[in-house]
Amino acid sequence: MERNITHVITSDVLKIQSVDISPKYTYPMLFLLLFVYFSLLFSNFGVLVLIIAEKRLHQPMYILFGNLCVNDLIGNTVLLPQLMAHIISTEPLITYNQCVVQAFHSHTFGSASHMILLTMAFDRYVAICHPLRYNTIMTTKTVIMLSAAAWGASLALVSVLIGFTVRLSRCRSVIQNAYCDNASLFKLSCEDVSINEIYGLFFTVLLFSCSVGGIAVTYFRIALICYIKRNKELNNRALQTCASHLVVYLIMVLSGFLTIILHRFPNYPDLRKIASILLHVVPANLNPIVYGMQTKSLRVKIVQILQRKVSPT
Repeated sequence: MERNITHVITSDVLKIQSVDISPKYTYPMLFLLLFVYFSLLFSNFGVLVLIIAEKRLHQPMYILFGNLCVNDLIGNTVLLPQLMAHIISTEPLITYNQCVVQAFHSHTFGSASHMILLTMAFDRYVAICHPLRYNTIMTTKTVIMLSAAAWGASLALVSVLIGFTVRLSRCRSVIQNAYCDNASLFKLSCEDVSINEIYGLFFTVLLFSCSVGGIAVTYFRIALICYIKRNKELNNRALQTCASHLVVYLIMVLSGFLTIILHRFPNYPDLRKIASILLHVVPANLNPIVYGMQTKSLRVKIVQILQRKVSPT
C-alpha cells in the first residue's frame, strides 16, 4: 500500500508573499505607507493625550473613544513597520514566532474594534433614549467594566483561534499574504485543519452577529425614539453623535467582509492583500478625523489648542 508522506518543516524562518509592486513604484509606496503610519500615530496619539489631559473629556464616550485609539495604535504598529520593511526587501522573511505575534495582534485589532464600537453604540443608546438616567447608568465603574469586557472577550476569542493553529506542524514555509494572519498560518500545515476552519467560522459569525446585531438593535431603538418624539433638538443630537460612529463602523465591516470573501478566491491574491492592509489603516486614520469633526467638545478643544499654537505670544 502506498503511504502519503509529508515533509515536516522545522525551520523557524518563513517567507512573506508581499504585494507585487513594480520596482519603480517601490519607494513611492514605501513613502506613502510611511506618511500613513506617521499620520495615524500623530492623530490617534494626539487625541489620546488630549482625552487624558483634559478633565472635561473624562466622560464615557471619550473614554471609549480612547480605547479605540489605543487599539488602532497597537494594531497598526505591529503591522505597518514590518510591512514597509518587507516592501523594500528583496526576500521578505519573518520568524514563525514573530508571525504568530503579528497574527494575534491583527485579529485582536479587528475583534476589539467590533467590541469597542458595540460598547460605544450602547453608550449612545443610553444618552439619547434615557438621558435623565445616563449619569447613573454610565458611571466610571460601568465604563471600565464594559471596556474590560470588550478587551477580555476579544483576547479570549483570539487566543483560542491562534491556539488551534500553533499546535499544527508545518510542511510549507511561505505566508501567502502581505502579513501574518490566522488563515495564512494554518495553511502552512498539511494536517487536517477542519477544527481551525470550524472555529474560524464560529469566531467570525459570533463576532459579526454580536456587533452587527447589537448595533442594529441600538440604532433601531434610537431611530424609533426620534420618530416618536419628533423633537428637533433630539434628532440633531442623535445625528451628530451617531453619524460618526456609523460611518466608522460601516467602513470597518465592509473592509472585513471584503477580506474574508477574498480569502475564498485564491486567484486574486494581490486584491486580497491590499484589502487586508486597508482594513487596518483606513479605519485607524479615519477614526480621529470623523470623531473629531462630529464630536463638539473634542472639536472645540482641538481648535482652542491650534489657536494657542498660532497666536502671537
